[in-house]
Amino acid sequence: RSLLSAQSADGNLRVVAEGNLKQFQEQNLPNFLLSLSVELSDNEKPPESRRLAGIILKNSLDAKDSAKKELLIQQWVSLDPSIKQKIKESLLITLGSSVHDARHTSSQVIAKVASIEIPRREWQQLIAKLLGNMTQQGAPAPLKQATLEALGYVCEEISPEHLEQDQVNAVLTAVVQGMNQTELSPEVRLAAVKALYNALDFAESNFANEMERDYIMKVICDTAVSKEVEIRQAAFECLVAIASTYYVHLDPYMQTIFNLTANAVKGDEEAVALQAIEFWSTICDEEIELQEEYEGSDDANSTVNYRFIEKALPSLVPMLLETLLKQEEDQDQDDNVWNISMSGGTCLGLIARTVGDAIVPLVMPFVEGNITKPDWHCREAATFAFGSILEGPSVEKLAPLVQAGLDFLLNTTKDPNSQVRDTTAWTLGRVFELLHSPASANPIITSANLTRIMTVLLESSKDVPNVAEKVCGAIYFLAQGYEDAESISSVLTPFLPNLIAALLSAADRADTTHFRLRASAYEALNEIVRVSNISETSGIIGQLLQEIMRRLNLTFDLHILSSGDKEKQSDLQALLCGVLQVIIQKLSSSDAKSIIAQTADQLMFLFLRVFACHSSTVHEEAMLAIGALAYATGTDFVKYMPEFFKYLEAGLQNYEEYQVCSISVGVVGDICRALEDKILPFCDGIMTVLLKDLSNSMLNRSVKPPIFSCFGDIALAIGDNFEKYLPYAMPMLQGAAELLAVLDHTDEDMVDYGNQLRRGIFEAYSGILQGIKGAKAQLMIPYASHLLQFTEAVYKDRSRDESVTKAAVAVLGDLADTLGSSSKDLFKSNLFHVEFLRECHDLDDEVRDTASWAQGMINQALVS
Repeated sequence: RSLLSAQSADGNLRVVAEGNLKQFQEQNLPNFLLSLSVELSDNEKPPESRRLAGIILKNSLDAKDSAKKELLIQQWVSLDPSIKQKIKESLLITLGSSVHDARHTSSQVIAKVASIEIPRREWQQLIAKLLGNMTQQGAPAPLKQATLEALGYVCEEISPEHLEQDQVNAVLTAVVQGMNQTELSPEVRLAAVKALYNALDFAESNFANEMERDYIMKVICDTAVSKEVEIRQAAFECLVAIASTYYVHLDPYMQTIFNLTANAVKGDEEAVALQAIEFWSTICDEEIELQEEYEGSDDANSTVNYRFIEKALPSLVPMLLETLLKQEEDQDQDDNVWNISMSGGTCLGLIARTVGDAIVPLVMPFVEGNITKPDWHCREAATFAFGSILEGPSVEKLAPLVQAGLDFLLNTTKDPNSQVRDTTAWTLGRVFELLHSPASANPIITSANLTRIMTVLLESSKDVPNVAEKVCGAIYFLAQGYEDAESISSVLTPFLPNLIAALLSAADRADTTHFRLRASAYEALNEIVRVSNISETSGIIGQLLQEIMRRLNLTFDLHILSSGDKEKQSDLQALLCGVLQVIIQKLSSSDAKSIIAQTADQLMFLFLRVFACHSSTVHEEAMLAIGALAYATGTDFVKYMPEFFKYLEAGLQNYEEYQVCSISVGVVGDICRALEDKILPFCDGIMTVLLKDLSNSMLNRSVKPPIFSCFGDIALAIGDNFEKYLPYAMPMLQGAAELLAVLDHTDEDMVDYGNQLRRGIFEAYSGILQGIKGAKAQLMIPYASHLLQFTEAVYKDRSRDESVTKAAVAVLGDLADTLGSSSKDLFKSNLFHVEFLRECHDLDDEVRDTASWAQGMINQALVS
């Protein structure tokens, strides 16, 4: 009864029922789970209560949160085997139910149980039992459908190494038979195609065998022309997956697949056509990756690049250009729209990146033929096609076209149709992002056309919100072109007051229901501040600082009635703190520092108010802005510490939102550099939290390397006062170093993480060695040989990246520098440093300089 009441429209009934269920669950978990499985399998019970029983059962086995999931797995593993057996039998019986919801839920629960048991070599007979349902004489269609669904979900949940090859063969046989046209039930065929999709990862050795591969491909290609649209779509989804997983085996089938995709794109339902285009986008992804991997390497055993895209170009490009003309009305109003014209344009962009210059002559006639037609669909498609091919072809090929077409694009920003204006603004943004380089020989933007470009952009920033958002993007990329050319950025100075005014009013618009225009306007503003020539613009930027502070102050008066209002307030505060951070960084790097000194008190007051607004979490952007302020104000920042410290501590303890924790750790580093030894009174509090963070298994691992670097920052700031932390910090560093010895080198993410961790450890040692140098240097002697062993292990490991090499070499120098003659015997008995430093001479300047310095330090120690 509780299950039905838990779905009741009557709130009170529902609360009581949910309470009863929870109580049953806590008091007697085994019987609770068992009775759920009985409810799910009982054909006498109403469908709603069966479905809910299944969902609760599924949620008792799996959770999004990894720590909770681990707990649920342990609970299941420790249940009495006889109870587990009964539950599993109930689930298998339910696959034959006449009620769709019960079958469907049961197949999901079976997969969750399988995900726990099969990797532990339990429930080994599951696959055989499921296959038995498929092969028994006269098996009813609903049973086959639910069984195939269960097989698909099981494949989704477990990894290929958990099934024996003969099990995989049997699964594939059953699935492919289920796809056969002689199978009369479309539900069974659909479930079979979806199961095949999930089983593809298991089929590696089947795809390596030509006969089996031919058969699987034939069945998929036959299924791609079934009469049911959902089945066709699922078959194309299989082809998309095969394009990325089994690219090397595709060659013999490409002509057939091309014909299938061409027919689908021309005449099938949109859902099918989208997958057909996705197939070619996936082939592009593969070939782009192959080109990037083997640029400049003649690796004989590299995967063959079949250049499928190059071969198909003459027919593929016209097919995609046609799709661009199938826009939907008002598609520019909705950011989440994905239709055939968007998909076709995206695929063209990938083709341009795959084949480069070869695409240009195939697309330009379409652009020129449609750009002036009276029908807006033609003008928008022409602009979209042009914007899509700007990345990939060479600048030499594109620059003349862009120079010839720029004026045309600027005129099109006044087109009567808003979709054409939207795409034009996007295309201008792409031109500035990809081709605008002020220092190059023939720049796109010159003193001759800059005024016209600026006038058009300023005018268009007042267009409807979705167009204005793209215009802000174009302004952002226009400014970004001057990032490495600050002297040239003086050309922007005359436009700065108008640009700032236009962006502030775009951010302020009342008609902006989408937050994106506001975000886009502030991002463009940040970029303009970043690139501006500060000697000419400090006055304007000082005024902007006052205006943004005024705006941040107004956010405290917003009426907060709901969590949505709270989120809007927080998002707006994030954008404004972001602008303040950029302004503080810009002003503090110049003679205009005095502006910061005069406003620092007001700024800090505002940031602390932002923190006070959000009781539950520390505001990330305010934290970053405070880091910039600490750097700008130097030792004067100490007066804010007593008030700020509680928020810093809260940020460092935020395990759930690990980005907040990570940013807070970075800010500790900023404050150490600003305050130097004035940070001492706060160090006990900071070190206590950091040490807790390191030993907390719930904290995301990515925060741990920056914490180690932070130890180094603290030691540099407080010098030999760090002595009292050595007994706590050093075992942590040594423990992390030992963990690195057993890292999985086949996993790319782990290798990256390993490099971050090594760099963090070396930065900690360097900071501590430099901090303790002098009267108390002898304190480091007990740790020196462990450090050298670790450094040697890193030297021998070829997966280290250059930043790790540089940090390791720096540590060798710091060790010799701090310990002096006391390190003489250590360097004599650990000679790997000779080879290591010699190798560094072939690397880039920074590593080479660090290595020469370290060599000098070691030589001094050896002769002393």
